[in-house]
Amino acid sequence: MTDLSHLAQPGRRLSVRVTPRASRNAVMLDGDLVRVMVTTVPEGGKANAEVQRHLSKALGIAKSRLTLLRGASGRDKLFQID
Repeated sequence: MTDLSHLAQPGRRLSVRVTPRASRNAVMLDGDLVRVMVTTVPEGGKANAEVQRHLSKALGIAKSRLTLLRGASGRDKLFQID
């Protein structure tokens, strides 16, 4: 998993592109965009929960510090670090 701890600044907003039903879980940085691949299916918020879990782990912060601002039902999401 990619170390994104240098991005973990309070108030920072992260643009995230999600790939659900991937063959493996992964977090990577692609320019200013964070790409998160999860094996979970996008049903009932399960994929969003997995994205938040993997993203918080890569950032080295608690899940509760990540707030989903936009994109709950799409692949492109915007998270804010509290």
